[in-house]
Formats: sequence, structure tokens, C-alpha cells
Amino acid sequence: MNRRELPRFTGPNMTGELQFNYMDRLIRRDLKVARTEDITPRYRRVVFVGDDLADGFPFANFSPDHVRVFFPHPDTGELVAPREQPDGSWPNEGGTGDPIHRDYTVRAWDPMARELSLDFVLHGHGVAGRWAQQARPGDPLVVNGPSSNWRLPENYPHYLALGDETALPALARIIGEAPAGSHVTALIEVADAGEEQVLTGQAQVDLRWVHRDSAPVGEGHLSPLETALRAWTPPADAGSLFAFAAGETSSLKPIRRYLRNEIGLAKDQVVVDGYWKRGVGGFDHHDSDIDDN
Repeated sequence: MNRRELPRFTGPNMTGELQFNYMDRLIRRDLKVARTEDITPRYRRVVFVGDDLADGFPFANFSPDHVRVFFPHPDTGELVAPREQPDGSWPNEGGTGDPIHRDYTVRAWDPMARELSLDFVLHGHGVAGRWAQQARPGDPLVVNGPSSNWRLPENYPHYLALGDETALPALARIIGEAPAGSHVTALIEVADAGEEQVLTGQAQVDLRWVHRDSAPVGEGHLSPLETALRAWTPPADAGSLFAFAAGETSSLKPIRRYLRNEIGLAKDQVVVDGYWKRGVGGFDHHDSDIDDN
């Protein structure tokens, strides 16, 4: 199907469910690091600039969509990424190796300064984390997309946002961009108290940090995040709640079942996305096997 035939949706999204606004075409952006900012000891923001941002960026409010980020090879330094050709093909260029890429949620877009911000977890392993640890002004990176805007519904009085530190860009945007007058409960699992961030928005926010080094894990639970979720009291009216969860794929399976089967949320009230999978390097979140019934 031609991209121009894919569904379009422009907000505000008052449909009660997730909507996608697909881009007419994918766009490659060759960017360079402008500066870095350490948010916490294990969390770094990298701000990018480049001529390819001169025409703007398709950043949509309350829409934590993904871009595909291509990294230099850690040994050769080759930055291999596809580039669209006049015939519509996307051959790789920049070297002989395979592209190294990961998907990231855009943390912020400054239209006046033409600056794009991505946040990285500095966990000491993985291509992306190591690159971010060493990033310096002028370092190149390629960003493709987004292919669509994920338009979250804006007509719920209650929102639940939960996940681990890999989901923090999306969770922070939900907290910061939720509709005024709504209530957001955020459960965020991080390594320890030193990884907490200041996150605010125009909604009423109940922010609960779950510290992996000290938080309890209930019997039969797969994570302290699951235990924290089960200790939370949801709204009496399940129909008033929209939930977004992201993070480690295996840990999210019982969380999704709890949201659907025990709290009683309808399928359209829940978005669960596995960003990574324990023991699997270079995991593609599109391959997540979280139950979608």
C-alpha cells in the first residue's frame, strides 16, 4: 500500500482510543550533537541540530511516537543508514556493514531553536548506551521517521502511565502533555532513588517512583513494578481510565493481563509496548510477543 493511502488522523483525539496519523513519506535526517545534559547519574539527554531540521519536525502533542536512530559502528566508526532514492528504494550508504539502529521516543522538539532531544539510559552495555556515554558536540547520527504520530486519546479523566527507565521519554511526555483537568498516575521503575526526575504537567499528577534496589517484589510477581501496580487503587469506574505501559517485554505480560482482566479495561483503553527483552540484544519492539487479546 502506498504511504499516502494509510490512515490519517489529526487531533485533538477525542475518540477514546489510540489513533495513528501516518506520514506521507519517511524522512531521513542527518543530525549532529549540539550538547548533552546529564539528568541523573544513569540518564543523559542528547540535543541534536542539523540542516535537515530546517523545515521542522512532525512533533505532535500527547503522541509519544518512535524514530529509528542509526548509530556508528563502535569499532569502525562507519555510520550506515538507508537513504531514499528517486525510484523509491532505500539502499544503505555510509559503509559496508549492516546498519545499527534502535527505536527511541522523541523527548522534546524546540521549533524555535530547531533542536531535537533524545534521552538515553547509561547502563554500560549496548551500542546506544555506550554511544550516548561518549557523545560529544559535533558527533553525527541519523534519525529516520517517525512513520506516524501515535495520537493518544485526550478525553479520559484518568490516565495510568507505567514502565521502567527505558520508557521514561514516553512516560514523561504523557505526564507533561496530558489534558488539563485530568489526573495522571505514573509508576516508574528505576535503579534507585538517585534516578528520580522532576516531572510535571498541566494535569494533576500522582508520581510514584519504584526503586529496584529496595522495592518489594510480591510472591509470583515478575517485577517490583507489577507489585506497585497491584498496590495501587484504580478509579471505581474502569471506563474512565486509559493506561499506557512500556519497558521489558516479559515483565509487561502479567501487567497487561492485570489491566485487562482484573481492573477490567477494554482493549482500546490499554497500550502496552515491549521496548526491550531481557537477554536479547538489539530487540525490535515491533516483534514484541505481549499478548494482544
